[in-house]
Amino acid sequence: MLLPKIIVILGPTASGKTDLGLALAKKFNGEIVSADSRQVYKKMDIGTAKPVGEWNEEEKVYIVDGIPHHLMDVVDPKKEFSLADYKVLATKSIENILSRKKLPIVVGGTGLYIQALVDNLDIPKVEPDKHLREQLEKKKLPELVEMLEKIDPDTAQILDLKNPRRVLRALEVVMQTGKSFSKQQTKSKPVYEVLQIGIDLSPEELFKRISSRIDGQIAEGLIEETKKLAGKYGWSIPSMSGIGYKQIGLYLRGEMTLNEALEVLKRDTRRYTKRQKTWFKRDKKIVWIKNTDLALAQKLIKDFLRK
Repeated sequence: MLLPKIIVILGPTASGKTDLGLALAKKFNGEIVSADSRQVYKKMDIGTAKPVGEWNEEEKVYIVDGIPHHLMDVVDPKKEFSLADYKVLATKSIENILSRKKLPIVVGGTGLYIQALVDNLDIPKVEPDKHLREQLEKKKLPELVEMLEKIDPDTAQILDLKNPRRVLRALEVVMQTGKSFSKQQTKSKPVYEVLQIGIDLSPEELFKRISSRIDGQIAEGLIEETKKLAGKYGWSIPSMSGIGYKQIGLYLRGEMTLNEALEVLKRDTRRYTKRQKTWFKRDKKIVWIKNTDLALAQKLIKDFLRK
């Protein structure tokens, strides 16, 4: 049986995925399905580098330059949003796009989101345990990481250990089930035929883009956005621990000067992109293109769709 075809455009933060995905969606009558764990949140725009667009209430989709972007701007910042939630909603969006004879183009840098779709992961359906969550939230991130490394070393090797939400969730699952979090994410038969295109930039070029992006975010009002979000939600909700809001929070609470906070933000973003690249390099099915080579990406997609 022929499987429906989808495209994935992936790469580290600031590599140019958004613009490339948009150009390809226009060329191939496509729609975007975001695979970004931070751009799902409403009101978190500048700090997540969300492309400028507007919410279409009638179709329940975020429109950027005429192209629908699914799974963007859909969750309140104070709400929990799990990998299982993502897979359900992304699958629904892909089916919807396919039913209208359009091409689904998954765009993002959250490796686990992409893997959930590409490898059709079975994700453990473990409900949050309020009492356990409260106990874990009292601990600092290094303590949580140490716990995870002790009770589930396999997961600790592949998880983003700088992300408190991911570490806490992995601990919650393994402590409730007694089984490794990563080993519960088993692969089922694929439901799509997938072409994965990765954007490969030199570290020098990527770091230059990161620095330029962050300077631009400050000019666009990242400090004001962070202050507004903290005023409404406080600092303790998981979404406020994301890169950008966390470091600007250090400045707003008087724990660092602005220059210090920006240096930490640039450093943490560089480190995050290294972890993203390490994650993606494990998948040998990804076809890498230098920079955002639109002509090559178009050729790869044309050849893929012709098969």
